[in-house]
Amino acid sequence: MSLIGKFATVGTATLGSRIFGFLRETLMAAAVGTGPVADAFNAAFRFPNTFRRLFAEGAFNSAFVPLFAKEIEANGMEGARRFSEEVFGVLFTVLLALTILMELSMPFIVRTVIAPGFVDDPVKFENTIHLATIMFPYLACMSLAAMMGGMLNSLHRYFAAAIAPVFLNIILIGVLALAWWKNYDPLQVGYALSWGVMVAGLVQLAIVWIAVRNAGMRIGFRRPRLTKNVQRLLVLALPAAITGGITQINLLINTNIASGGEGVISSLAYADRIYQLPLGVVGIAVATVLLPELARALR
Repeated sequence: MSLIGKFATVGTATLGSRIFGFLRETLMAAAVGTGPVADAFNAAFRFPNTFRRLFAEGAFNSAFVPLFAKEIEANGMEGARRFSEEVFGVLFTVLLALTILMELSMPFIVRTVIAPGFVDDPVKFENTIHLATIMFPYLACMSLAAMMGGMLNSLHRYFAAAIAPVFLNIILIGVLALAWWKNYDPLQVGYALSWGVMVAGLVQLAIVWIAVRNAGMRIGFRRPRLTKNVQRLLVLALPAAITGGITQINLLINTNIASGGEGVISSLAYADRIYQLPLGVVGIAVATVLLPELARALR
């Protein structure tokens, strides 16, 4: 497939995801508006999303994809498989520990990091804690999915990784349709959406996992060890984490500050969806295709 064809494949799938995402936000706005449940859901969802964009799709992928592509060139599929298993073992262990820590610390995290402005509203504060607790494991699903998506891109299998995010929007649209049919109140909608996020994370992980196996790459679990390859990955990921972290931390600070006003967090979330539409179609498509291609070209 030509480079233009690869751009078109990823861009088309990403466009579909962004359109469904826009529809999802429209339906959510109709269901819960900018009320306290919408604020609680968007604040709770912002936290795992910040980690996902910073580490899974940002720093991690920018370091992992070039190393994985180079491993294919140097040692073939078997060498690439060993490298991916080393990384998978470390990544899974770190994600498990992080998820347990954050789940246990969620009341403190919401009070100090996510939405300190909610403390004056005990109901909204408690709902945010519960919703964030439900959704935080989504980070683990998406981090592992991002790793496998990077593997697929390096193997020139772009479609599965590009189409997987559509299922988050499709599932949440289905949840909103069910909520409308069952005449859920806003709080029920918020909890249903949170569980929908977790289901969507598992579905997206399953899609790329199956695609990786179909591409001839079967990943097993290896005892986590800081091998030379893993150490090199961490060294490469650190600068990307620092530079990319500025934007993501700013977004988290925005949510923190906005929590002091009623409906502000939800309004920012709806506005963010508008600007993400063109950014995702053009920027993500080009970056997704070029990263493994450039890694192979640089000797």
